[in-house]
Amino acid sequence: MTTSAALDQVEKAVAVLRDSGVIAMPTDTLYALAAAADDADAVRRVFAIKGRKQGRPLPLFVSGIEMAQRIAVLNEAARRLAGRFWPGQLTIVVAKRHDYDSEALAGSQTAGLRVPDNEVARAVVATLDAPVTGTSANLSGGPDPVTAGEVRRQIGDSIDLILDAGPCDHGVGSTIVDCTGAEPVILRQGAVSAARIAAALRD
Repeated sequence: MTTSAALDQVEKAVAVLRDSGVIAMPTDTLYALAAAADDADAVRRVFAIKGRKQGRPLPLFVSGIEMAQRIAVLNEAARRLAGRFWPGQLTIVVAKRHDYDSEALAGSQTAGLRVPDNEVARAVVATLDAPVTGTSANLSGGPDPVTAGEVRRQIGDSIDLILDAGPCDHGVGSTIVDCTGAEPVILRQGAVSAARIAAALRD
């Protein structure tokens, strides 16, 4: 399926999410396992499908800064990084707002947020008008899901819809940066290099 064809399926995908469903969708890094972050039952399904421990928080996809601010507090470092790398391959960990909670956060007071640089993924989040889970669409410890075929092989029988837009562009997970402390800390090195992050924080 092409990106254009996948975009035609966005409304169907959002209807599945609104009905407590779980979908797989392409991003700029890997295929992602998406459920509405405010739907506790759907989020629990994501944990079960992946075989992921319940106590490990899931990252969330947002459509942009405005949606991020609904659920989290972005300090100066987070704003700089978001301004430089969103949409893109950077997940930014920030303090969640006191009035926001999600089963995906597993009780944490922080949230890992990203705006994927993929037209289909952003259309899903924007149309739903709410954050979704942004974990990779594979079994925990399984091969990275760069194609819809790999998603089908690992978890196809367990999810409700796969938006197939061909192979993902990068095939490498996002870099994760914790911006909750005095200085940003890279928690996981991925598609965005430490040098690029340092440069963005200096500029």
